[in-house]
Amino acid sequence: MSKIFVDACLGKETPYTPVWMMRQAGRYLPEYMAVRAEAGSFLDLCHDPKKACEVTLQPVDIVGVDAAILFSDILVIPDEMGMDLSFVKGEGPKFSDPLKTQADLDRLIGGQEAASKLTYVYDTIKLIKEQLAEDKALIGFTGAPWTLATYMIEGQGTKTYNICKKMMYSNPELLHNILAKVTEVVKLYMEKQIEAGIDVVQIFDSWAAAIEPSKYDEFSWKYMVEIADYLKSKYPDIPIIMFPKGVPAFIERGLVYGNFDVFGVDWGTPMALAKEKLGDKYVLQGNMEPCRLYSKEATTACVEAIQEIMGGKRHIFNLGHGILPDVPVENAKHFVSECQRVSGKK
Repeated sequence: MSKIFVDACLGKETPYTPVWMMRQAGRYLPEYMAVRAEAGSFLDLCHDPKKACEVTLQPVDIVGVDAAILFSDILVIPDEMGMDLSFVKGEGPKFSDPLKTQADLDRLIGGQEAASKLTYVYDTIKLIKEQLAEDKALIGFTGAPWTLATYMIEGQGTKTYNICKKMMYSNPELLHNILAKVTEVVKLYMEKQIEAGIDVVQIFDSWAAAIEPSKYDEFSWKYMVEIADYLKSKYPDIPIIMFPKGVPAFIERGLVYGNFDVFGVDWGTPMALAKEKLGDKYVLQGNMEPCRLYSKEATTACVEAIQEIMGGKRHIFNLGHGILPDVPVENAKHFVSECQRVSGKK
């Protein structure tokens, strides 16, 4: 059976513009919170295929989106490479042993050995595929090497990225070595996700904006493109979405390139600019400001404005970043129904 989301990713004509939301399987849903409480911790939930499958399917059933996105976390990759990951309440993810030297990096496992340890992710995908409606797509994902490296080097989330950027300017060779090792694991991890049954790949570069535009290609984009090239060489029919958050200057200068299908536009980048610079080469995804979901009126106004710019062609509706935990479920449903209304389903 044809999946409208996959068709849209490949630039095919669709009866309406499909819609999904980043972080759609998350804390705004009471059903998700119930499963998470049962699991015991966030990491336990990621490691439990049955529960991870359940929360992946919830937004498809409750909110009505056109695609499910695998429930997991980008940091399972460095965790399985040998770093000690924990989630501290109120503080987020932490690594007890951040990377400082080449010797630290050499201690981490890489390649096939690391990718093969993520069996709980592949088992989750298989369970989801058994239960997901045939007309709905399943999106697999990974963090971009740069975004993963920021956590691995800083040891936690950061607002300044000063440790990473100190390495970027004073020891770029070490940073490239870290990025290259992570890239190899990501390639194999995404290949195994595809083999397990995902329909579409999304590569998130959540911390793209931390890099100045003149350095972005060198320290992030080229590694994302390398991953896309690897996957396309083996699975040419699997759509790939690139989502670098906060890079309007990179887009404006015409520096986006690569063998992928969809470019995710963040809410800080004007949709008209993305269409002008990229619309002929890539399907565009996005880009409503997530906080508009607090108001149904603000949501409708933005959905109509995006539809006017894109005209229902070569586009996928989404937020310009993830849905926030305190958004009312009714407002999320409203967003989905409005996307369908303006693009022709209702």
